[in-house]
Amino acid sequence: MNQLLQFAVLNERLAEYPWGSLFIGIGFGVIKIIAILIAYFIVRGIGNKILSGTFESYQKRKNVSEGRAQTLESLTKNVYGYALLFILIVTILQVFNYDVTALIAGAGIIGLAIGFGAQGLVSDVVTGFFILLEKQIDIGDYITTGEFTGICEEVGLRQTKIRGFDGTLHYVPNREINGMSNHSRGNMRALVDIGISYNDEVDKAIVILQSVCDDLAESNPAIIEGPSVLGVQNLGDSDVVLRVIAKTVNMEQWAVERQLRKSIKEAFDMNGIEIPFPHQVNIER
Repeated sequence: MNQLLQFAVLNERLAEYPWGSLFIGIGFGVIKIIAILIAYFIVRGIGNKILSGTFESYQKRKNVSEGRAQTLESLTKNVYGYALLFILIVTILQVFNYDVTALIAGAGIIGLAIGFGAQGLVSDVVTGFFILLEKQIDIGDYITTGEFTGICEEVGLRQTKIRGFDGTLHYVPNREINGMSNHSRGNMRALVDIGISYNDEVDKAIVILQSVCDDLAESNPAIIEGPSVLGVQNLGDSDVVLRVIAKTVNMEQWAVERQLRKSIKEAFDMNGIEIPFPHQVNIER
């Protein structure tokens, strides 16, 4: 009680000076802004946790893929964040007795004035909306758009984030996604071309290749169909190219291709089949 009484007396004394009321007003304004900012961060944190729990429950209840659930969660948090930021700005303006109604009315006029300059932003939002509505991509998908290839990490209203295989994170504005390839829908294809010497028997090499493929199909659960030897794919300058193809679990095609090459090399070495390689001949005069 004594502290409150002392604080009230201090306010009365400050009010006696010309600058006192201004000082008191600024002080209370700063305190209010700090309280509003604290409330903003608390509400944003609680809201994000609630949204995460809601979409986790939605994924389990509706048996939705993890990538799709993460995509919708990211979009919802994006919209929630923008809405909360708008409320924060309006609330802070009200602390300074600013007429928010006039601000909103003026925003409509200003919006018309800068509308032509914001066409890119509007295009980003509209394109992002249709990407999500048509379920073109989900978080975790392996995609290619324009010059960018990698794993989708985020689909937002303004931009899509793609993590390249070298670790680079690409920020692609949605309006620049004119065409896109999604490599994560359905099974993938593992393809290996292997060359043998013209001096080797093609039929013998095909039998060995198929034996390697059969053994790998039994031992590797990532293989869904095949591998199968298609036959002679090309007659090169110094080799006869044989092609092997298989269907694999999504994102496992590269591992299957590496395992195929290793097994084929070992089998060819054991059976005396040569894989041609450049030779260097030194001629001394």
